[in-house]
Amino acid sequence: MNEQQNTQLVRQAYECFQAGDIPGLMDLCAEDIEWKLDPTEGVPFTGARRGKGAVMEFFSTLDQSQHPLHFEPREFIAQGDKVVALGHYAWSVKSTDRVFESDWAEIFTIRDGKIAGFREFTDTAAGAAAYRPQ
Repeated sequence: MNEQQNTQLVRQAYECFQAGDIPGLMDLCAEDIEWKLDPTEGVPFTGARRGKGAVMEFFSTLDQSQHPLHFEPREFIAQGDKVVALGHYAWSVKSTDRVFESDWAEIFTIRDGKIAGFREFTDTAAGAAAYRPQ
């Protein structure tokens, strides 16, 4: 796939996520996908996962833990097998009723027409603070 096709694949993944179509998103992923978010104290879905089953568990835990108030991919940059998405989101934490927001960068690795890697960079301190009990 070329860079334009890789970017379109990532855009399609975001469309699935925003529509709540996690099975559709998983169809776009390689069986051995590597999914990484920096481990963040008190945030149950952070850390590294490998394989579609583990990523499905990520989305289940994410859904149980927080609710999206705003999610906006704003810019896409592609080079070779990588697509970087830059955006902004706001979430409401279900256990504390606190809101946090952050700009983010997400790096996707594409292999054989599928998403084979995902890595997120965001304000982990804001997320940890929103999860911290009062």
